Amino acid sequence: MSIKAIWIMSILLCTSAYAVDTYTFDHPTQEAQYQALVAELRCPKCQNQNLAGSDAPIAQDLKQKTYEMVKAGQTDQQIRDYMTSRYGDFISYRPPVRPSTWVLWFAPPLLLLVVLVWWFVRVSRRAVAPVKLAALSPEEQAQLDALRKSKRQSDQGEAS
Repeated sequence: MSIKAIWIMSILLCTSAYAVDTYTFDHPTQEAQYQALVAELRCPKCQNQNLAGSDAPIAQDLKQKTYEMVKAGQTDQQIRDYMTSRYGDFISYRPPVRPSTWVLWFAPPLLLLVVLVWWFVRVSRRAVAPVKLAALSPEEQAQLDALRKSKRQSDQGEAS
C-alpha cells in the first residue's frame, strides 16, 4: 500500500470519529433548551454518560426524539416526563424525591453519618480509656533511679 493511501485512510478514520450532530432550531431558546436537556438526561446504555456525550445508538435516538419534542414546542417538564415514563428515573441525573428513590437520596448521607458516629465513638473511647501501667519491680525501680541520677549529674555538668 502506498503512503498516500495510508494517509488518506487515516484522515478519513480520524474525521469520522469527530462526527457532530447538527440540528437546526427556529429560535436560540429552543437550542438552549435542547442542549440543557441532552446534558441532563442520562444514556441508558452508557449509564454514566449524558446524551450529549454518548455516541450509542440509543443515545442518538433519544437526542432525535428530544429534538423533535423541542421543535414541537413541548416544555422541559413534558420532555422529562416522557423520558421518565419510558425509561424510568434512571434516565435523569436528578431523580425526584419519592419513596421509590429514597435510597438514592438518603442512603449516602445516612451512611456517612453512621460512619462519623462510629469513628467519633471509637476515638473518644480510646482517648478516655486509661492506660494501665504495670508497677516496676524493685530492680527496675533501682535502674530508673540510677538513670535519673546520672542524667541530673550530666545536666549539672553541662550547665557549669
